[in-house]
Amino acid sequence: MQLTQFLSRRRAQKAESRSPLFSFLYSRKIAPYLFVSPFILSVLVLYLYPFYSAIQMSFQRVLPGQVFYVGLENYERVMNPIFFRALQNTSIYVVLTVILLTVLPLMLALILNHRLTRWSNFFRAAIFIPALTSVVVAGTIFRLIFGESDQALANQVLSFIGFSPLDWRYEAWTAMFLMVAMATWRWLGVNVIYFLAALQTVNNDLTEAASMDGANALQRFRHVTLPAIKPIIVFLVTITIINGFRMFEESYVLWESSSPGYIGLTVVRYIYREGIQNNALGFGAAVGIILLAIIFVVSMIQLYLTGAFKKEH
Repeated sequence: MQLTQFLSRRRAQKAESRSPLFSFLYSRKIAPYLFVSPFILSVLVLYLYPFYSAIQMSFQRVLPGQVFYVGLENYERVMNPIFFRALQNTSIYVVLTVILLTVLPLMLALILNHRLTRWSNFFRAAIFIPALTSVVVAGTIFRLIFGESDQALANQVLSFIGFSPLDWRYEAWTAMFLMVAMATWRWLGVNVIYFLAALQTVNNDLTEAASMDGANALQRFRHVTLPAIKPIIVFLVTITIINGFRMFEESYVLWESSSPGYIGLTVVRYIYREGIQNNALGFGAAVGIILLAIIFVVSMIQLYLTGAFKKEH
């Protein structure tokens, strides 16, 4: 009893000795905002200010030492065949990567998560290794494998099975195949890790109950596993859509200058070409703002269709 009273007096003395500033900063009303302030400041400095500058620049013609306001001229220039070709390429890329980087990782995660799978840790590490590879290194490897000569590995395989060699980087469908294949190879392992983590949250009791009720493996996956991992599926689809529209590296490492007939041109590559290489910063900013609007609209539609905005009861 005496010890309790002593400790209470000590705490009271410490509370009285604290300065008003200390008490203010550590109050329940202020402390949460204090802890998140670094994140808020980083968003303001690294995102909101560049976003505001990009919007302002999109209404300007920026020349060395000179800035002219041109109204909507840059936005009117965006509506041209090259931009629509870049948007078409990017949209196809987004659709293909969303399908492949959702279905394939889920299938591999289910296999690796199965209790009968041996060496699962080894395969998890092996699948994840490409994510650690530099995109420049990956692009160089892909250019060597899918070269135009008959001695390239991919063309040797085609010749072995009776097909003619292909100019992989100079045909529309093969160019898209290379970009999608490189993205899938690099990010497959990351999504597998996400799905493996999500599968750990599945309630085994529900799975066993469904099995006792006579549900087969496909029915258990559809009615038990899939609803449990739905949030991670929505998350991966969303970030894959955003990263797909922002894709630049695959296009750049496969075609340093420009691809024939714009078969490898993406919207971000178009922004880089016009804004940086052609020194049309205002026009590039206008394309970037339009791309931002497209990403926002597509993401909102996807989230609505997947039920992300519905309240759980």
